[in-house]
Amino acid sequence: MSLTLNQFLFLVITICIVVSVAFLVALIVQLRKTAKEGEEALVEIRDLIENLKETDKKVNARIDDLAPVLEATKTTVARISDIAWLLTAKVFKPSSKYWPYLFPMLRFGWRHMKKKGGKNVKR
Repeated sequence: MSLTLNQFLFLVITICIVVSVAFLVALIVQLRKTAKEGEEALVEIRDLIENLKETDKKVNARIDDLAPVLEATKTTVARISDIAWLLTAKVFKPSSKYWPYLFPMLRFGWRHMKKKGGKNVKR
């Protein structure tokens, strides 16, 4: 039984339509799954955004609480810097010319104290 050209073309078109419908059905099912997962993701994102807003409020409150501490720290550092400058400019730099004489005497005194202290402990 041979097929005529019209019957063959009708058969080919029918097979193409069946394949297309099967593909479209699979595509629609996948789209439904994707849409459902997208809705779930949107709900989760909304929850995360609410949590982020709460966290932002808490962080901003803590930052506002830290402003006085930062100011106090800034003034403390400025005063320590002034003290360090005063020590280097007024104490260490002028006395640096005496250090070569002072350190050997201090070392000699320290060794003498160690020897004296060591003998007292052994008795």
